[in-house]
Amino acid sequence: MTSIESELRPRKRVPFWRNERVLQILAQVVAVAIVLFALRWLWNNLIDSLNEKDFSTGFDVLRNPSQINIRDDPGFDPRSPIFPNMVWVGIKNTAIATIVGIMIAVPIGMLVGIGRLSSNWLVQKLCTLYVETLRNIPPLVIITFFWFAVFTFGPFPSFTPRSRPWEIKIPGTDNNLLILSNDRWALPSAYKDGNVGVFWLLVACNLVIAGGVWFWRTNYNARTGAPHHRVLWTLGVFTGLTVIAFALTGGPYQVSWPVVTENGRNIVGGFATNNGYMSLTAALGLYTASHIAEIVRGSILAVPKGSTEAATALALTSTQRYRFVTLPLAARIAIPPMINQFLNLTKNTSLATAVAYPEITSLIKTAIGNNTPPVQALAVLMAVYLLFSLFWSILLNIASRKFRVIER
Repeated sequence: MTSIESELRPRKRVPFWRNERVLQILAQVVAVAIVLFALRWLWNNLIDSLNEKDFSTGFDVLRNPSQINIRDDPGFDPRSPIFPNMVWVGIKNTAIATIVGIMIAVPIGMLVGIGRLSSNWLVQKLCTLYVETLRNIPPLVIITFFWFAVFTFGPFPSFTPRSRPWEIKIPGTDNNLLILSNDRWALPSAYKDGNVGVFWLLVACNLVIAGGVWFWRTNYNARTGAPHHRVLWTLGVFTGLTVIAFALTGGPYQVSWPVVTENGRNIVGGFATNNGYMSLTAALGLYTASHIAEIVRGSILAVPKGSTEAATALALTSTQRYRFVTLPLAARIAIPPMINQFLNLTKNTSLATAVAYPEITSLIKTAIGNNTPPVQALAVLMAVYLLFSLFWSILLNIASRKFRVIER
C-alpha cells in the first residue's frame, strides 16, 4: 500500500475512553464532585455538632447586642448588635492601623533599601543591621516590646490625677500641640462647622482642574522639551484653589485642641489614641519596612546595568540617576511584592489582641467569649479579611497595568 493510499484511507475513530480530551473533562468532573461531596460532608457534620451542643446554626444570632465597651470609642453602645455595628468598628480600626502602618513602612523601607546600596560604609552597615535585625524577629515580639519598653515602662508619665501627662503647647498660646503619656497621646484635629458639602464639592472640582493642569504640563513638555514641573504646578493649583474654597465656604472646619480634664483622667477635644494602637502601628510599620527594604534593594539591582551607565554618561548626578532612571525602572519590579507586604501588614494587625487594641480580630474574640456562636463569628471575620485581600489584589492589578513595560 502506498503512502498516498494510506493517507486517503479513513482513520479509525478513537474510542471515548481513550480520547485525551474526554478523559481530561471527566477528571475535572470527578474532582469537582469529590470536592462538593467533601464540603457537603463537612457542612452536615458541622450542623450536627452545633445542634448536638445546642448552638444556633443561623446568622441571626449576630444581631444580638454585643454587650461590650470598645476602648476609645464612646459612641459605641453595648446594646448595639454585633453585626453590623461592632464589626464596622473593627473594620474601621483595622483599616486605620493598616494605613498608618503602610505610611510608616514605605518611606522607611525605601530609604533603608537604597541605603543598603550606598557607597558609604557606615550607612550601608547601619541599614543592613536594621534589616537583618527586624525581619528576623516575629512581629508579635516587636509589638509587645514596644508595648512594654516604650509605654508601660517607658519614659512617658502615667495618666492619673496625681501624674499629669506632658502637655506641649504652641509657643505664645495656651493650645496644646501634643499631649503625651504612657497610656495615650493626643494631638489637634478638625471638626465640622459650616458648609461641608459645598466645600467638598468645590474640592472635587479642584481635583478635575488639577488633573487638567497635569496633562497641560505633560503636553507642554512633549511639545517644547522644557521641564514640565507638573507635580509643583498641580499641587500649587490644587492647594491654592482649595484655600480659596475654604474661605468662600466660611471655614467649614475648625481646629479642635486637646485638653486634659480638670480631674486629670480624660482628654477632651482633638484626636486621642491609645498605647495599643501606637505599639501596633509603629511595630508593624518598622517590621514591614525591613521587608520592603529588601524588595527595593533587589529591584534596584535588577535594573539593567546599561540604563545606569547611560544615565552616568549623560552626566546625571546620583540623585538624578535614582529619580529619573533607576527608581522608575525598579518600581515595575518592586510594586507587586510590595503590595503583598501591604496584605501581610493587614493580616498582622490581628496580633493587636496582645496589646488590647480593638481591631476586628480582637472584637470577634471578645464576642465569642460572650457566648456568641464561634462558627458564625469566625465566618464574618474571614469574610472581612477576604475583602481586605481583594482590595489589595485590585490595587496590585491597577499598579501592574500602570507600570508595565509597553513593547513597541
